[in-house]
Amino acid sequence: MTPWLRKLHKWVGLLIALQFVIWVGSGLVMSLLDHETVQGDTFRNGDAAPPPAWPADAVSTASVLASASAPVHNIESAWLDRRPVYRLQGETAIWLVDALTGRPVSVSAPVSLAIAARDYVGPGRPGQPELMPEPDLETREHAGPAWRVPFADEQATTLYISAQDGRILERRNDAWRLFDVVWMLHIMDYTGRKNFNNPLVITMAVGGVWMALTGLWLLFASFHWNEFVPAPWRPMREVGVYAPDGTRLRSVSAAAGDSVFVALGRHGLHLPSNCGGGQSCGLCQVRFRGHAPAPTSADRAHVDASRLKQGYRLACNLQVREDMQIDVPGGAALWAEQSGTVERVTALTPFLREFVIKPDAAPVEGFRPGCYVQVHVPSFDLSRQDLDHPEHHRKDWQALDLPQRFGSKEAVRRSYSLAMPMEQADGRITLLTRFSPGRQHSKRQPPGKGSSYLYSRKTGDRIRFSGPFGEFALKPGDAEKVFIGGGAGMAPLRAMIHALLDTGAHERIHYWYGARNLREAPYLVEMEHLAQRHTNFSWHLVLSEEAERGGALMRGLVHEAAHDTLLRSHPDLQACEFYVCGPPGMLAATRKMLAALGVANDRIAFDDFKI
Repeated sequence: MTPWLRKLHKWVGLLIALQFVIWVGSGLVMSLLDHETVQGDTFRNGDAAPPPAWPADAVSTASVLASASAPVHNIESAWLDRRPVYRLQGETAIWLVDALTGRPVSVSAPVSLAIAARDYVGPGRPGQPELMPEPDLETREHAGPAWRVPFADEQATTLYISAQDGRILERRNDAWRLFDVVWMLHIMDYTGRKNFNNPLVITMAVGGVWMALTGLWLLFASFHWNEFVPAPWRPMREVGVYAPDGTRLRSVSAAAGDSVFVALGRHGLHLPSNCGGGQSCGLCQVRFRGHAPAPTSADRAHVDASRLKQGYRLACNLQVREDMQIDVPGGAALWAEQSGTVERVTALTPFLREFVIKPDAAPVEGFRPGCYVQVHVPSFDLSRQDLDHPEHHRKDWQALDLPQRFGSKEAVRRSYSLAMPMEQADGRITLLTRFSPGRQHSKRQPPGKGSSYLYSRKTGDRIRFSGPFGEFALKPGDAEKVFIGGGAGMAPLRAMIHALLDTGAHERIHYWYGARNLREAPYLVEMEHLAQRHTNFSWHLVLSEEAERGGALMRGLVHEAAHDTLLRSHPDLQACEFYVCGPPGMLAATRKMLAALGVANDRIAFDDFKI
């Protein structure tokens, strides 16, 4: 439940946060506006002369009531532009009667203009009165018709005079109109602008309470009991570590409550991870030997259902409760730290760079196409000038919003796939690295630690690494193969294709690669030459932003291009093997497309970089 609750909490929190900003902003504006100006008192005549004495010959109230055409609930004396009148109020209507003659009196345009002019002392000239049969937003608190009298001043002052009894209903100006808009935003009544208990406000209040309750739940759900108990006080458990082939590697001790990821790391066994045990990359998968505990939401999010049934779990989410045994990927290679020298660095595109590393010793077994190594990134501090790039890429780099200094205060490890079989690279390790600039135009997410470190490396520099790791690999047999990739996903797919073609594979091989434009597509000439030399290999470059029709260039999304040009009309997709690697969005869309085409999961191999 926690993942979807966390996601819902995030989006509901965003909506409430936006409204909170509106509340704070509108409240600030209302507090800054001058109250007297908003109320229309700036140009109000506060020194008006008192009305004259009530005339002695006025008609009596009894006579007025006796001659009234409708039942009267209230009667009072008043003045209408220096004219004595009686104000009568019935069940639904208000009307005036002349106090001297007893006849009905109407509030005409000249009368309303005179009343407004007497009340106004500002510099503006009055305009022509306008009769408003129904109230609008500026007179919404009053019923009945009203005269609207505008004044030509800098505040656009407008007076509203009741067409029933001549009272001044409202004094409005631009300050009030601004206040009214922010008041509407503040109380969230976007129609009447006066109901503080409208459904939107109530919904936001309920949402705020829900946010508080779910926030408390997520807060406690993010802690484990062992985090409150020091490790020396917890009972010790033993974790048996095995290689995938069943070879027992060693045993490590762990305090009950620690995660397997942390327990192994304390003994120098660093599992593959790009998130440092944050349950977001899915690389630290281990297989529980025996009856595995129920998968958590994080396990289900990052581990395929078939592997979950086999007992695979995320080490960063697998708690050590009792003595346990696990299989680790890579086996003894996890302990084997290797080193090498950077032999060549090639900027293939503005943000894709090839690194060729010569290992100090003969590589261990397992360096097959599709595998990856973990580069050991030490703590470092770099300036922007330390990231060298060719002159023809300078404009691309200048467009990035990079900090002046960036680095890492602690050592980390980052995973990179082999971009060429070591047999075809004279025993060298070839890596293809994409520079991660972080969140642009915001300093909340700095550039990637691994790519920043590697992009500062030059020929002759030393590199430490571990590996090989990973289960992304070519399947045995000569089935027709379809490769679909994008971005740095070129690396493992290129290595696989070279391994096939350079060893004389005869099956049909297709490769679709997606990039935004030609500048971001690596190894173009190489792929074109491979397609010319090998009749069983076809190469398709798909550009999402710009392309020229014809030849190997297509425009659109890479998975859609593969679907339209081959897959939807292929006579036997179930006989094909699919190898997919690239950005998460492209990978998810491609897997969804293959599932819609009915391709079985065991015919699809993929590598998810999680970046």
